[in-house]
Amino acid sequence: MSLAVLSVASEAYPLVKTGGLGDVVGALPLALAPEGIDVRTLIPAYPAVLRAAADALAAEYPLPDNVAAQAGGPGRILGFNAHGLAWLALDIPHLFDRAGAPYLGPDGRDWPDNALRFAALSRAAAEIGRHGIGDWKPDVVHAHDWQAGLTAAYLHYAEGPRPGTIFTVHNLAFAGKVPLTQLASLHLLPQAAGVDGMEFYGTLSLLKSGLQFADHVTTVSPTYAAEICTPEGGMGFDGLLRARGLALSGVLNGIDTLSWNPRADAALAAPFGASTLDAREANRAALRDRFGLDANPEALLFGVVSRLTWQKGLDLLLEILPELLRLGAQLAVLGNGDSALEDGFRSAARAHPGRIGVVIGYDEKLAHLLQGGVDALLVPSRFEPCGLTQLCALRYGAVPVVARVGGLADTVIDANPAAIASCAATGVQFAPITTQALGQALRRTDQLFRNKSVWSQIQVSGMSTDVSWRGPARQYAALYRSLVPTA
Repeated sequence: MSLAVLSVASEAYPLVKTGGLGDVVGALPLALAPEGIDVRTLIPAYPAVLRAAADALAAEYPLPDNVAAQAGGPGRILGFNAHGLAWLALDIPHLFDRAGAPYLGPDGRDWPDNALRFAALSRAAAEIGRHGIGDWKPDVVHAHDWQAGLTAAYLHYAEGPRPGTIFTVHNLAFAGKVPLTQLASLHLLPQAAGVDGMEFYGTLSLLKSGLQFADHVTTVSPTYAAEICTPEGGMGFDGLLRARGLALSGVLNGIDTLSWNPRADAALAAPFGASTLDAREANRAALRDRFGLDANPEALLFGVVSRLTWQKGLDLLLEILPELLRLGAQLAVLGNGDSALEDGFRSAARAHPGRIGVVIGYDEKLAHLLQGGVDALLVPSRFEPCGLTQLCALRYGAVPVVARVGGLADTVIDANPAAIASCAATGVQFAPITTQALGQALRRTDQLFRNKSVWSQIQVSGMSTDVSWRGPARQYAALYRSLVPTA
């Protein structure tokens, strides 16, 4: 049975991306097509999106009156095809046609009207869900993260038939909180401000709207779905999430295995596969050169591709750097984030030239080279809903060294003696999330690296892991169909 699904999010690769949310929203529709799911993706018409729409000769649809009234100005919806995907772009210039990042102003701070911007996106999604657009009408609306959380509320409070709704939490830490006084500007009924609505410790939470009102809530790994039902991992939402019961589930993310393909990746110095791992050496050399590291092929080369934040546990890595250096290892870091962590890694690179190299920022091509050139990828996150970087590492023969949390626990098989003996090991896990445990993980990784036959076995096992969207797409397709009433 063919099914129509409206996906709504604040970003989607390749038109606009700030992190893993964009990767997921951009990749999932392609994987759903073989399952008979017709997806159209609604995103804001940021400048880059407008350029893509112009190149694709977009169709123009009128903005529903209630969306224009709520947004406080005129607009339109553009429909076009690009990069193999069907897009709907919400073009309200005074809200979205702004230079810079999607969420941040020129001063690096959140745009002060972000709640109103993304409320307009959610209202547009709800209207398309109820009435369709052109000759297309969705059976299910799939909203992603707090920016699209109000979609579920607008559909819940609307009169008449509505589509099924799914809300996916990509990171529970971002609650989308606004003052209670903004209820009217969000065009919500007074009851939405109650504890059974969107009220969250004296504020309104756009994330809670999705958690409360969607027919089904997913998060991006089974372990994270369990973790967020606990007081320790629930960020204040654990009671609500426990109450949702079977309406909450975890579906692992995948990655785009066409873009992430070491056998045909132009960003690499040399392509390679599981049977040609020796070719990785050219990438190791190119990576050392790019990061200013000593030409020492015998040194274990660790890497990081990450936002530099407390959540990602990179402060722990800074603390444990003396242990990494005592092992004779090298470190290449690519990322940006908290200024204190950026400064800390810069200082470490200056103090240990040739041993530690740092590139502050994000470079997609360099990320590919790093995955193809490091021996081991470090992901010491304190919590991780799914994580994509370790999936890329598995695909590229970089052994992931991960904290035993969330999607990291679900996707990496620890190289314990039993897993090594059965050729099942794909990486190294550690817990608890402390400098001591991370230090032990570094030492264990070094021991494994010195045993070349075991190390190559771990690499090959990782590269044979299915990290594609095929399995997750089947799960989502079944979930969508469960939300559509049968005749």
